[in-house]
Amino acid sequence: MKLIILLISAYLIGSIPFGYLIAKIQNIDIRKFGSGNIGATNVFRPLGPVPGSIVFALDMLKGTMPVSLAINLGLNPWLVILTGIMAVVGHTYPIYLNFKGGKGAATGLGILLGIAPDIFVAALLIAALIVYASRYVSLASIITPVLVTILFFSLKRPLAYSLAAALITIIIIGRHVPNIKRLLNGTENKIGKKKLI
Repeated sequence: MKLIILLISAYLIGSIPFGYLIAKIQNIDIRKFGSGNIGATNVFRPLGPVPGSIVFALDMLKGTMPVSLAINLGLNPWLVILTGIMAVVGHTYPIYLNFKGGKGAATGLGILLGIAPDIFVAALLIAALIVYASRYVSLASIITPVLVTILFFSLKRPLAYSLAAALITIIIIGRHVPNIKRLLNGTENKIGKKKLI
């Protein structure tokens, strides 16, 4: 029963649409701007770096908090990672917004912080370098999870964590298919460029 409550709580926490709520404070429906996504990148474009950074941090915590709680409860790696996956599912398919949410990158990064802080630091550096070199946040969101998965298997971390990294990577890439198409077509937005419609 405690596990069921934990998993449901992880989903509900993941479902909290921070991007939508923070934009709403400024009387903006973020779903009508840019890509229509409620994630940090789309918030950043019309509202600026401070609101975007706040959304990123909160979306990341949605992944860190549930897995940290699961670890503190002494759950095995399989159940810890299942808790994290429920948070990502909540973020991606939030019950509060008719199951239309973000793409899961920040929440997945939050899970990473909870289960492997060292790989988390490496992921941040990788993502920062990709964004700095390309100016594409979406490109970093696509490439970083792939490299993180390779690190998990290479460093022989718990199989549950390694497989979960692979699964989350698949989910994130799947959610970024439109971005991949725009990257290939050369129409993807670069960071710092506002697109309001």
